[in-house]
Amino acid sequence: MLASQALPKDLPTIGRYADLYLSELKENILPFWLRHSKDEKHGGYFTCLDREGKVYDTDKFMWLQGREVWTFSYMYKHVEARPEWLQMAIHGADFMEKFGRDNEGNWYFSLTQDGRPLVQPYNIFSDCFATMAFAALDRAQPSDRYKKIATETFENILRRRHNWKGIFNKAVPGTRPLKNFSLPMILCNLALELEPIIGSRRVEALIPEVIHEVMEVFYQPDTGLIVENVYEDGSFCDSFEGRLLNPGHAIEAMWFVMDLAVRANDSQLVEKAKDIMLHTLQTGWDKEYGGIFYFLDAHGHPPQQLEWDQKLWWVHVEALVALAKGYKLTGDPACASWFETIHEYTWNHFRDSDFGEWFGYLNRRGEVLLSLKGGKWKGCFHVPRSLYQISKTLSSL
Repeated sequence: MLASQALPKDLPTIGRYADLYLSELKENILPFWLRHSKDEKHGGYFTCLDREGKVYDTDKFMWLQGREVWTFSYMYKHVEARPEWLQMAIHGADFMEKFGRDNEGNWYFSLTQDGRPLVQPYNIFSDCFATMAFAALDRAQPSDRYKKIATETFENILRRRHNWKGIFNKAVPGTRPLKNFSLPMILCNLALELEPIIGSRRVEALIPEVIHEVMEVFYQPDTGLIVENVYEDGSFCDSFEGRLLNPGHAIEAMWFVMDLAVRANDSQLVEKAKDIMLHTLQTGWDKEYGGIFYFLDAHGHPPQQLEWDQKLWWVHVEALVALAKGYKLTGDPACASWFETIHEYTWNHFRDSDFGEWFGYLNRRGEVLLSLKGGKWKGCFHVPRSLYQISKTLSSL
């Protein structure tokens, strides 16, 4: 039986889902990671967990360490001040602080279980989530040390952002100079996460730049869609990379932009973000089997990613956040209708009622492709963050 079938039907809006999402966060998701993820011997977290929560690989990926520190810090501050949540956050942060960076302050991509560097700091998103982690932990338990790590890492991100792969970039310089959507997208969210530390003036100077990148450079008015890569001058690149659509990225970015628009009291920007989100969702929805495609080609050509038709957990939960916010801010009934549709798909296909937590990877037909609960890419982040955001948004309707 779907969880939604037990919901009160007398409530006129999608607001009736608020308690369901909060309960899932507190009674299912966070307890799963508390039980199974903590490395009591070496510190930090195990993220490679099978369906039952058993550890199947002990490598530690720094962006997932940072995400889990953020999750438990944030939930301690915003949901409930449970001591075990704060201790879990500190446990991961101590490991990160001790082993996570090279001599230049760049965060490694991965470490061995006991903290030895395994993969070089080629991926700036390790730095992004380290920044979020220590900023959130500082709000939960203020510390000059945590502030220093967060601000130093943030400054390093800004220094590297125009060439963030640096020596690890495998592209030949000059032939096809592209820039990617991911970093401007995450800076939309990171700016607000860091505002209590870096101050409003700094955030207000950064926001127009990141909104311009997301909403004018990567957004393509002729299709109404956001592409993953453009030439460095912002023009369209007719290539595999230039035509690449990642519907989940675009939809997630739109709720980041909605948050920024609310901060700026910009109703036109809210509407534009909502409309782009809905159009992306309509484009990315699999009309045959349901669910949102992982990758598409902007011109309808075959994508180069062989996993293009998989259905991923984070894409669907981030879509639910964007739809909840879109409905709250604009009242557009299309947001409520799509929320109902994606709620049913997500809770039917991703939630594991037998062993807890949610599956991450489905095939196109919606069947579980990998039964893992965590790995190199999936950790304790998208599901709990989304459950909180949805519950908070819908409870205010």
